[in-house]
Amino acid sequence: MAELLALGDECGEGDLGASALAGSCLADNRLNLDVYPDGCRRFLQLFQGQQREVVQVEFLRLSSNDHLLGTTLGILPHLKYMKSLVLKGGHVRDEFGSCQHGSLTSLPPDVGNLRCLTHLDLSFNSLSILPSCILHLSSLRVLLVSHNSLVALPEGFGSLSKLTFFSAMKNQLKDLPQSIGELAMLQNLDLSENALEFLPEEVGNLHNCTELDLSGNHLSSIPDSLANLKSLRRLHLHSNLLMTVPASLASLPNLSRLDLQNNCLHAVPPEIQTSPFVHLRGNPLGETEQSSQAGESSVGVLRRLFLASEEDSFTVTSEGCKVVLACGIHFYFPPGAASDPLQIYFRTLTPDPQWVKLRHHDILLSRVLELQPHGVKFQQEVQIWMPYASPQTLHQHEVVVRTFSGQSWSDLSTRAEQKRKSRKHVAHCSVLHFSWFLVVSRLVQNECKVPTEGTLLFSSVDPNIKVTFPPGVTEETRSVKLQVLQVSAEEIQEFIADAGCRASPLLYLSQDSPVDFLRPVRIQVPLPPGVTGLNLDRSRLHLLHGDLEGQTWDDITSQVVLEFTHLYAVFEVTHFSWYWLWYTTKTYIGGIAKKVYERLRMYQVNFIALQRKKDPEQVLLQCVPKNKVDPVLKKLQDRYRGPEPSDMVEMFEGEQFFAAFERGISIDMDRPDCVDGCLSFIFYSHLKNMKEIYVTSPVDRKGQAVKGQVSFYRGAVPENIPEDASRRRKRPDSLWLATLPIKLPRLKPRWGENPIPLNGSSFPPLNLGNAETGYLTQANLLSIARRVGTDWQTIGLNLGLTYQQIERIGYNNREDLDKQILDMLFSWAQQNSEDPDCVSKLITAIKESGRQDIADEVESIIELGRQKYRKSIRRVGLEQESSTEDSAIAMM
Repeated sequence: MAELLALGDECGEGDLGASALAGSCLADNRLNLDVYPDGCRRFLQLFQGQQREVVQVEFLRLSSNDHLLGTTLGILPHLKYMKSLVLKGGHVRDEFGSCQHGSLTSLPPDVGNLRCLTHLDLSFNSLSILPSCILHLSSLRVLLVSHNSLVALPEGFGSLSKLTFFSAMKNQLKDLPQSIGELAMLQNLDLSENALEFLPEEVGNLHNCTELDLSGNHLSSIPDSLANLKSLRRLHLHSNLLMTVPASLASLPNLSRLDLQNNCLHAVPPEIQTSPFVHLRGNPLGETEQSSQAGESSVGVLRRLFLASEEDSFTVTSEGCKVVLACGIHFYFPPGAASDPLQIYFRTLTPDPQWVKLRHHDILLSRVLELQPHGVKFQQEVQIWMPYASPQTLHQHEVVVRTFSGQSWSDLSTRAEQKRKSRKHVAHCSVLHFSWFLVVSRLVQNECKVPTEGTLLFSSVDPNIKVTFPPGVTEETRSVKLQVLQVSAEEIQEFIADAGCRASPLLYLSQDSPVDFLRPVRIQVPLPPGVTGLNLDRSRLHLLHGDLEGQTWDDITSQVVLEFTHLYAVFEVTHFSWYWLWYTTKTYIGGIAKKVYERLRMYQVNFIALQRKKDPEQVLLQCVPKNKVDPVLKKLQDRYRGPEPSDMVEMFEGEQFFAAFERGISIDMDRPDCVDGCLSFIFYSHLKNMKEIYVTSPVDRKGQAVKGQVSFYRGAVPENIPEDASRRRKRPDSLWLATLPIKLPRLKPRWGENPIPLNGSSFPPLNLGNAETGYLTQANLLSIARRVGTDWQTIGLNLGLTYQQIERIGYNNREDLDKQILDMLFSWAQQNSEDPDCVSKLITAIKESGRQDIADEVESIIELGRQKYRKSIRRVGLEQESSTEDSAIAMM
């Protein structure tokens, strides 16, 4: 209590402050505090100032990412009437957008005294063992411990005799206790994505189980006792190591889905194979099992896995496998690559220029692929095929896969391939470890090892360029790399408007040693176009040396000995960098070369801002290379309308820019890609620089349209921004790029003509369902809405609302969670008010969203409605005492 007093003193709040908190947070007997970053602090203040009200709370939600969680846990045993407790992590995301697990590792022992608790959610935490107090919760019906680190369940787990729903997905469970068969009331069991190698026979005692999910484990067989699960409707066994399945599964009377995809089944019983509800894709059916005596590894008999878009992991065994992800990435794990079953996790990430460092003239061709666990060493090389955007116009470039070690990026030996049927381009590489991977196009790189006796290195881009290393040039063998960038005479003239300027190909040399060569290295480059040894004016010829960043170009003509033939210039150096041969009458050539070099890195682009014809509040923004503008607009013209593209501007590969909505147009400021009210973009010339968002306006649109605009501004740019680019950034805001108009039309009434105002919002009267099954009224929906909290988006998606609808609801009601929830529920209700099954669909969606507590309340409301209906039937004499409910309905 001393800590609570300290909190109150620190905030300067006493009973008055607690009362204000209670009014804003405490709805009836519910506290949804996980929506606040300081939810635990609010709870502690409430308990200090309004203890009598807080101990009556029945439904409590807190974030386990809160740093005050430890102090809060000690108070939970005082809430004797609590029915639902949610202590979930995942409310904070890391730099890659992944949910961070909460800090919860245990619960106070006295939590086991909460006799009224029926719903407990501890997902996305750091539990390694199940808190023993949970086994004493005699009324518990729903338990969720997914996304933790549990390695086992206690032997006494079967004491939770009233449990109907249990989810432990994405843990590290290796086996199950035999007592799990004592959960006689269990209806839904989710143990997917663990490390289970076998199941106890007692699983067959779960006679009320309707859905069993064992996908993503290491099961090689399943017990015959599963055939005893007569209530089972859905059995998920995909992504395991199953060699056989019992034929008796086909005789389960209520089974509507049996998922056996991505296993090791060479044959299945005919009863199963002919059943319409069985899914067998990704099994080596009909293929002969590999003989251990043959000693040969045939790719044709390997297990093949085809993963759906929602899956993020798969299992690899010593037998190897081939894996195809929904995004088109392929893997080949040869037999013996992994000695033990290994769970592989994957995800694709949007490139962040803060850690995806591109070199000069590099072009990004793919998203970032992360493969975990990091640092695992495979016994044999794993092959990866990554799709990429084809750089069809980059003749001097080559495609490579680049990998990140945690400190630096390096290029892998890569082969560019094209699929026969789809004609899609893929980059093929082999690795012995997993980390981060992406596909880039770089300048063609020729390399060689330079021994003591010397060697010769040619450029494959221009064979006229060669580097000669004489004997004695080095004491130890070192590696040398050569890259060439061709620059046409037309480009030179376009950049500097001087017909007399010409330049040879741009040459870049590097080595893996910081020590200069012991003897001069001889370099041969072709003379600039139109210049020969016969018409050469030596006073106009300049050899330039550039630093590694290409920012400083020094004329070293007087410092080296230049020799000439009819077609070539030859010079000698002892250290490597950029070298460029120019032919011009200009005296200060270094500044001109720098300007041309910087322009070679720029792309000419246009911005477009289009609005959906059917929904003008949905705006598409895109930065398009100049040569792709017309094809992009032609593709979008049927669904979108908007102004002409912006004037042409120039941008760098990997440059950041922002879109700011102005003059009465606004967006959701809580978006993760929103910085200071502006949308953040990263320009990559061969990837889609596009975002589609919902906009709104603080202006009252009932009487007039809003004529706003979107402006684009430069943000952070690659290091050493060119001076020429800086000079072209005009007007008071020198970072401005372009502005395009956006118009929001007048609003039409969203609800009925005579809406009923409730709680500050207006909604039409509703009666969902029918008299026989019971109605859900407007008041019922408002009561349900108070308990939904941050799960409203998940519930909305499970109800069938599109992601765009969910996003729009969030934007239109930003900073007001209650209105977001109400808008979602009533939007769905209006669309489905004529559907007689809409109530059952609502209950199913709530259950699928992990909110069994709300589903129970809805079912209670419906049951009460049924009872009232039966009583009314009896009162008017339409039902005989001996008749059943069905006969009463038939009499209507």
